[in-house]
Amino acid sequence: MSERLAPGATAPDFTLADADGNEISLADHRGRKVIVYFYPSALTPGCTKQACDFTDNLGVLAGAGYDVLGISPDKPEKLAKFREKENLKVTLLSDPSKGVLESYGAFGEKMMYGKAVTGVIRSTFVVDEEGKIERAFYNVRATGHVAKIIKDLGI
Repeated sequence: MSERLAPGATAPDFTLADADGNEISLADHRGRKVIVYFYPSALTPGCTKQACDFTDNLGVLAGAGYDVLGISPDKPEKLAKFREKENLKVTLLSDPSKGVLESYGAFGEKMMYGKAVTGVIRSTFVVDEEGKIERAFYNVRATGHVAKIIKDLGI
């Protein structure tokens, strides 16, 4: 099981391909706050709800100085289909090796339908302008999570 990150820790840097195959790094966002969220799989009901919630609130979040990056183990081609089908505006990144997921403690054992399974732990991190973890949320629910973040951040 990967180590969980806590506020004050340095956010693990990464460079991953987006839905179009372009490389995006966390370092590209220095000087801005970033919401990095990890989700299990594109084109599934819960992940679609969460991605649509982030897209619907992107104006509010961007207006408050936040960029949003969604990361899953899906390949860029699947992310592109997800973005097109759901008209998503958030930046979706591909982590098929699960290395970034593991570095954030967002991959490991979790409970699903009462059974212990290994997989993506739905998690969200708020990273400050200097690249430090401001907030870390593990085992979040897909529905209502974006509203909770907005409330917690006082936006």
